[in-house]
Amino acid sequence: MKKLITVVALLVFSALAVSPVVVNAAQNVKSKVVMKEGNKVHLFHSGTELVKKEICLNDVIPVYRDVPVGYRALKGADQMKNLKEVGKVKVLSYVGDHYFEAEIVEGEVMSGDVAKKAGAYCLVQPAE
Repeated sequence: MKKLITVVALLVFSALAVSPVVVNAAQNVKSKVVMKEGNKVHLFHSGTELVKKEICLNDVIPVYRDVPVGYRALKGADQMKNLKEVGKVKVLSYVGDHYFEAEIVEGEVMSGDVAKKAGAYCLVQPAE
């Protein structure tokens, strides 16, 4: 009887060790804030003289988004990214030392997009 219990216990443990464990991953839903024409946004910049000289009030600046376009053969999982124009914003005013207030005049812009004019880059963030 003791031998039978030992054999059954070994069979149960070996079956548990060999069988795959089923894990259901929780679905993470990232909310993306999409801002459309007429919405106000803040453009975060470094505050350097180059940015302040390059970007003036009432300038219309194109907004770009990083979109993945493929993988590099040699680097494995490194994605190559490409900038795609997704809209335009018009600079309205200064907000502190590191922000411009702007209005979307064309396209759909998301938080994290980049407004780029010559050598000046600004990170797009929703206005409160």
